[in-house]
Amino acid sequence: MKRISILGSTGSIGTQTLDIVRLNDDVSVEALSAHKNIDLLEKQIREFRPKVATIWEEADAKLLSDRIKDTDTKVCFGMEGLTEAATIEGADIVVTAVVGMIGIEPTIAAIKAKKDIALANKETLVCAGHIIMPLAKKMNINIYPVDSEHSAIFQCLDKNNPIKKILLTASGGPFRGYTKEQLQKVTLEDALKHPNWSMGKKITVDSATMVNKGLEIIEASHLFGVDIDNIEVVIQKESIIHSMVEFKDNGIIAQLGTPDMRLPISYALFYPERRYISDERVNFFKLNSLNFSKPDLDVFEGLRLAITAGKEGGSAPTVLNAANEWAVEKFLKKKIRFIDIPYLIGKALDAHKFTKNPSISDILLLRKWTEEYLERIKI
Repeated sequence: MKRISILGSTGSIGTQTLDIVRLNDDVSVEALSAHKNIDLLEKQIREFRPKVATIWEEADAKLLSDRIKDTDTKVCFGMEGLTEAATIEGADIVVTAVVGMIGIEPTIAAIKAKKDIALANKETLVCAGHIIMPLAKKMNINIYPVDSEHSAIFQCLDKNNPIKKILLTASGGPFRGYTKEQLQKVTLEDALKHPNWSMGKKITVDSATMVNKGLEIIEASHLFGVDIDNIEVVIQKESIIHSMVEFKDNGIIAQLGTPDMRLPISYALFYPERRYISDERVNFFKLNSLNFSKPDLDVFEGLRLAITAGKEGGSAPTVLNAANEWAVEKFLKKKIRFIDIPYLIGKALDAHKFTKNPSISDILLLRKWTEEYLERIKI
């Protein structure tokens, strides 16, 4: 029996993880967590009967507890609740699918509790990869990537041959081929129309700015021990090739599949076994061709800034990520324009005081500083 805990069970990755559970009768759900979607969390509790369920606000926890008093599920809240869900005794693997830097502390707690990690929270490695990866090695636990690109790289690895280069694919998002002038006119509704993937709002906007691909470069560097200079972004607009690995003989291995996040989720949960997902498969005769291009770093400034921050290392990736989280939240509330997102990221990176090897407390302070700094900027 595979026993799992899901942090962020009501989001896109969390709900698709539960789709995988429904397909496999040898999986049990030990813990679930949600940010604020109390209605969906209640439905999930009644279907999967976890030992623990946690939600962010205490008032929501009290309401949820009253709603499910006919079950045996314990209700928790806040960071303490997330940590309890991450470290619950019965779980073998923790799916970290919460959005943002909030995922760092429970992921560390899960690793210390010797839980394997199915990692869908890229901010954990972007901000704290220099802490997370050595800790995972020390505790002798596995980190299985859930991002489609990092899962693809993981599937292409050859234990007998080191990676020469990672070719990290990107769809290019809804604004692939746009000019700077065109980006000035895009709306929130435009940004949320991803051409290939069905994702949460935050990551969909990150894909539109291509900041998401920059975060993935930093994450891949930590996961696979590859210098950022040896990671190249390739626009593959059909999202059929999910990423590629090049070896020293210039041979390239690629992982292909339909744009379905259930594949990398299932692979992370059951590695090295592959299990049935759906009848949908790539039809090469219908597809006819695959198209490739280079990202325009002048137009997609967020990607350029992320690459620069990744190369600088230290505190720069944390400030990059914190500024992006803050700016995307404002954009989703229609308080800033789309083009303001990379502008604000750049301002925060330029203004922050660089720290070479930030601790977890430094990272949390950097987030607070970034938010306070950006609040003072007038656009």
